[in-house]
Amino acid sequence: MKSHHAALIFRYDIHYNLTSTMRPSFFHHLHPPTIPAEQARLRYTLGAGGISIFLVLVVILTGMLEMFYYLPAVDGAAQSVQTITFLVPFGWLVRNLHYWSAQLLVVAVGVHGLRVVLTGAYARPRRFNYLLGLFLFAACLLLDFTGYLLRWDTGVHWALVTGTNLVKTIPQAGSWLYNWLLGGDQPGQAALVRFYAWHVFGLSTVLVAVGAWHIFRVRRDGGIAVPPVELRTGRPRITRFELARREAQAMLWASAVLIVVAVVFPAPLAAPLTASPEGVLAEARAPWFFLWVQQLLKLGNPFLFGVLVPLLAFCLMIYVAWLPPQPAELGRWLPRSGRPAQLLAGSLAVFVLALTLWAVLRR
Repeated sequence: MKSHHAALIFRYDIHYNLTSTMRPSFFHHLHPPTIPAEQARLRYTLGAGGISIFLVLVVILTGMLEMFYYLPAVDGAAQSVQTITFLVPFGWLVRNLHYWSAQLLVVAVGVHGLRVVLTGAYARPRRFNYLLGLFLFAACLLLDFTGYLLRWDTGVHWALVTGTNLVKTIPQAGSWLYNWLLGGDQPGQAALVRFYAWHVFGLSTVLVAVGAWHIFRVRRDGGIAVPPVELRTGRPRITRFELARREAQAMLWASAVLIVVAVVFPAPLAAPLTASPEGVLAEARAPWFFLWVQQLLKLGNPFLFGVLVPLLAFCLMIYVAWLPPQPAELGRWLPRSGRPAQLLAGSLAVFVLALTLWAVLRR
């Protein structure tokens, strides 16, 4: 083991001497000068954090292009989506990239969050940043939800009617919240405009601002979670230049996969929604990331299973931040002192995945 550490240190010293004369660019300055080599490996990070940032950039760019043709009107929204898909040059590719990057973003952020818990990287001094990450995950879900509604076709019936009606089940404030969110007592033009505003301006601004804060805190808190200096058994590290090279390589692979998926699997498209969404006679189905909530609603009380249970699951993930592992065990998978947090987060993940698969198999 000592010889292995000595070899890594030697390699790092050579690399550092070769790159120390290089002048860092603005992109390089976004990274710490060096990070631990062991915790920079793909098998530790899974690349989920960097891929999430890349997918956000793709979502923003493709969304801006779609705004040139999308019409937020109940009698034109679905038709404008069809125009983008079939008439605008390469519009189908832009729309497919936007759709799949948004779906993969939810997966990537979820995997990143689980990795943080299962490696103990949520412990102090990174507790606050872990909470920011949870907030970002919720923002990603809401962005996907509002973007899903902007299609305004028969495929969004569950989200538009059943999903929004869950707000009404909240005691005392339910009706007021429903009218505030939708701009009226039923889904219509006001609701579509509000969903559009939340999607394009409100939630997007929150995602970018909090995301930048989250990235800043990663560096402010000392980068990737490792034991304190006095408890480390080795000191091999890699420079910001090597880290940037690895990130660029990961983005190229992610781009290739995303383009293949966008070409092979078109984004969903359905017939325009009628003037009265409540009267649509179609199989109401939730978007895939809320299928588990749809399954819960089949068990009984909509407020209990559609509002309280998801809210409880989110609160339990917040509680994880107060179950820190021992500092000496940071920087590796499944530290023994972090078993309570691992069991709690793992159980919630299995619970959601099981309900989602159940809904898919019963289709």
